Amino acid sequence: MEARHHSEVTSEELDALRAIVAGTATTVGPEFFQELVRHLASATGAKYAFIAEFLPGANPAAREGRARTLAFWFRDALVDNIEWDLRGTPCEDVVYGSLCHHPNGVARKFPDDRPLVELGIESYLGVPLRDLDGVTMGHLAVFDDRFMPEESRRSFIFRIFAERAVAEMMRLRAEQRLRESEQRYHDLFEEAPIAYVQEGLDLKFISANRTAMRILGITPEDVPGTVGSSFIPDTPDAQRRLREAVESINRGVDTSGVILELRRKDNGKPIWIQWWSRPDPSGKFTRTMFIDITDRVLMEQEQARLRAQNVYLQEEIKSVHNFEEIVGRSPVLLSVLDHVARVAETDASVLITGETGTGKELIARAIHSASRRRDKPLIKVNCATLPSGLVESELFGHEKGAFSGAIAKRIGRFELAGGGTIFLDEIGEMSLDVQAKLLRVLQEREFERVGGAQLIRADVRVIAATNRDLLQGVGAGRFRQDLYYRLNVFPVQLPPLRERRNDIPLLVQFLIERFAARIGKRVEGLTPETLERFMAYAWPGNVRELENVLERAVILANGPLLDIRLSESSPPPSRVDAPVRTAPTASLEEIEREHILSTLKQTRWIIDGQSGAARILNLHPNTLRSRLRKLGITRPPARET
Repeated sequence: MEARHHSEVTSEELDALRAIVAGTATTVGPEFFQELVRHLASATGAKYAFIAEFLPGANPAAREGRARTLAFWFRDALVDNIEWDLRGTPCEDVVYGSLCHHPNGVARKFPDDRPLVELGIESYLGVPLRDLDGVTMGHLAVFDDRFMPEESRRSFIFRIFAERAVAEMMRLRAEQRLRESEQRYHDLFEEAPIAYVQEGLDLKFISANRTAMRILGITPEDVPGTVGSSFIPDTPDAQRRLREAVESINRGVDTSGVILELRRKDNGKPIWIQWWSRPDPSGKFTRTMFIDITDRVLMEQEQARLRAQNVYLQEEIKSVHNFEEIVGRSPVLLSVLDHVARVAETDASVLITGETGTGKELIARAIHSASRRRDKPLIKVNCATLPSGLVESELFGHEKGAFSGAIAKRIGRFELAGGGTIFLDEIGEMSLDVQAKLLRVLQEREFERVGGAQLIRADVRVIAATNRDLLQGVGAGRFRQDLYYRLNVFPVQLPPLRERRNDIPLLVQFLIERFAARIGKRVEGLTPETLERFMAYAWPGNVRELENVLERAVILANGPLLDIRLSESSPPPSRVDAPVRTAPTASLEEIEREHILSTLKQTRWIIDGQSGAARILNLHPNTLRSRLRKLGITRPPARET
């Protein structure tokens, strides 16, 4: 049927529209459907008309299902509703298809539909009723014992009736869902353990139910004369919330959904309630109800801690760690690993000492991974980079409004490490005032956030590391003696690489394989001459220096063997050039200096960022700056133009 413009609507169609509007405007539900089918039969000239719903439990894929009429116009009157199986009826094609029209021969086409056969039905017109999601709710149909030609007017009118029927069915279903929902919430409210209290205008309890007494930790004898405000802790936020709630009550305003922090009377434990209060019409007391939301608040606090912890751990994942495994079989390294295995099973504080680049963080991670706290976080703190003005907030967190700029509550590193391990790297760089605050936490095993009054238990194992001589620092007054002994419960001294030279071949092979896989090159190892030079070199930067030299060499490699040479003479064709060409007497430190200078020039002396020298050299920016100072590299002054 071709679509027509709205201006082409006939007078008969307008009459039908007026009839359906007039006939159904003031009715809903069953009466609406009855008026609908009566007017539908009149508008289409059919003797029979019905609206039916599709019963649940049907199987559309197998074309199996049942229908039930909501209203049935039978010749000249409404009759009782009926229910039937759709299979073998003209309704089957309607429900599982679209508009279906049989102008004649219905009784012959559907011989299994006994009612239609007995009535001598000749013609049928039906349309499915679908909701906004396309789900079939039922169908609308007319049929007659006379021929029913295909007419655009009749189809147009039929679709209007169908749309009106769909709207009413959806409204009824929405009402049903709303009633069911309201009933569920009503049942939950009636059965919920809600606390009820009556308080005088002076906030003294008049009465309280069992749930209120259980939540507050009071007995029936405690109720008379108990002051509600006595449960409020003396913290700024809790007192502010109480003042606002009391002011609302005094103004005769309902207090709805206020969250208050309380302390139980029997044991002083913190609890949180959500409180609704309404003044009694007499004005002599208030009716209060509240629910215990302690579990929810604690869960939200834990979620906030885990979110902060996740952010920290994601930053850790993104950061560059120099080592992924402990490699070596030298007696001195095996002795260290034996100490690690022994202390890991305890909660003793560990102080890891050793030169720069010996793998102190790697040992700390090994201790944590072998401990009972392995399923909890290992939180790293670089003491040398803590901002002096915010160090207390960084370590212990702060409450909202604790100081200028504290626009939200912050979870500190000790709280993030709850149940796990905190690794205080470069502890020798910590200032004396921060040392004093750290000592207090280690001694008392608890702390407060900045601006807060609640004590937080510090269930944290402490591992510290330094490349400084802390005892010398104690003698010079740069490090607290009491803190030193708190940290140095179990010392672990890491040997420099020059004291474990037998591990160099293993380290070299491990690092080459890792770098080659990362870059996508085929590199098998070092030339024998290069390995000899490596075994003879002192490696002042230890494993980190070895790693840097090898990574540069792999990047520049164009053959399977690395020949890292100290002369300008060309290597054999089957071997690669040195990562940096130097004078014949150059040392590896000079090689490193030249390579760093070359990279800095390439990046125009930019150290940080995606295209900075630190990223190209695979170094932390602070580590690169430290190497620049050690190597005496300074940025040349800008040329005047």
